[in-house]
Amino acid sequence: MGRVLAIDFGQKRVGLAVTDPLQIIASALDTVHVKDIWDYLSTYLIKEKVEKILVGYPMQMNNQPPQAVRFINPFVKKLVKTYPDIIVELVDERFTSKMAHQTVIDAGLKKKDRQNKELIDRISATIILQSYLERRTK
Repeated sequence: MGRVLAIDFGQKRVGLAVTDPLQIIASALDTVHVKDIWDYLSTYLIKEKVEKILVGYPMQMNNQPPQAVRFINPFVKKLVKTYPDIIVELVDERFTSKMAHQTVIDAGLKKKDRQNKELIDRISATIILQSYLERRTK
């Protein structure tokens, strides 16, 4: 069994989270500048067996995609083409950024730490992955 990798793709940064090999626990992995994501994925996927990649897909309240998908769709298309043996699944990421902000507040982090966008991106990817794991077990 391979890991599940979650990607919170943004215009500047990409938050990453991953499961353990048994796909039980979701953990924050890293935040990478968008220009470095392909090198990062190439290196990571050589070292680790990943059977599925989840990509956070933003949706508006009316279930329509926002303008941000114009950046995400080409990334997903290239991901599928580059890694044809790995399942790529789009996952609704609605509210994950708000949930990530609330998580750092609840954790009692200082205001400076709460403004760390890289941390928010990693937490968002972890929330996407944890939500997937919870839905899968139901």
